[in-house]
Amino acid sequence: MSRVVVVGATGHIGSYLIPRLVRAGHEVTALSRGTREPYHHAPEWSRVERVTVDREAEDAAGTFGSRVAALEPDVVVDLVCFTAESAAQLVEALRHSRPLLLHCGTIWVHGPVARVPVTEDEPRNPVGDYGIGKAAIEELLHRETRSGGVPSVVLHPGHISGPGWPVITPAGNLDPGVWRALALGAPLPLPDLGLGVLHHVHADDVAQAFERALTRPAAIGSSFHVVAEQAMTLRGLAQGVAGWFGREPVLELLDWPTFVSRVGAEHAGATREHVSRSISAGIERARTLLGFAPRYTALEALREALEWLVANGQVDLESSNL
Repeated sequence: MSRVVVVGATGHIGSYLIPRLVRAGHEVTALSRGTREPYHHAPEWSRVERVTVDREAEDAAGTFGSRVAALEPDVVVDLVCFTAESAAQLVEALRHSRPLLLHCGTIWVHGPVARVPVTEDEPRNPVGDYGIGKAAIEELLHRETRSGGVPSVVLHPGHISGPGWPVITPAGNLDPGVWRALALGAPLPLPDLGLGVLHHVHADDVAQAFERALTRPAAIGSSFHVVAEQAMTLRGLAQGVAGWFGREPVLELLDWPTFVSRVGAEHAGATREHVSRSISAGIERARTLLGFAPRYTALEALREALEWLVANGQVDLESSNL
């Protein structure tokens, strides 16, 4: 049994990971801002120590790393670190005791790729603050591990999906109207012939990978993609979702200026962020070293998400049957 501290414990991944760790016999301390409960309630949470902490404020004060180190963890699972400065503060505080540090990255460390499926060894070419920040953290952690400091493992999820929150739609954005169009047989605008690629993953499959990494010494010093078995194109996802309602999708394949005018700048911007990368990430390393075996396909992860969105009044599908 290990003493495990999970930072960002009530978010997408932590909501599934915490019960897994408790069932595996670990002693778990859950750190979060305390602004919400986990997305999914489970009896295992009654056996977890809950600690409320504002990481951003404590990072600014220089106290967050020492707060984590004072808990004397064997393992730290960091699900909400977004800058190299924040990671460096935590690493510095943990260097004396050297617990295993598991970090949540993103497949967006790759940026637009030249070969697919992309492997973890491809040179990093991130674009945008999020991917650039995560790539800098990955480099910092691997350098620390190679130098004999804090041992670390970096896991790179795709587009995290599941019940409890809005997820990336088959149009590559968060527009709830996409689900409605596919359910009711209305026209769905898509750019680039609908051939942009998305690589979803269910949050519980990400949690599975973190749980496995905790007990795989051979994984230390490496990065791993954590995604569904296959990526899918926008039009493939649209066809799959429409099929749940006994329909074929009615696709309007548009050039970018027309697409922007149809869906609006906000949704079009999110779509461009995703399809400009079109990452299809390989998971052979995670299979081999972690024993990672995703339970959900991309479509299965989206179906669970949509069922929750409909049941909770966030998507209105009128008379369609899901």
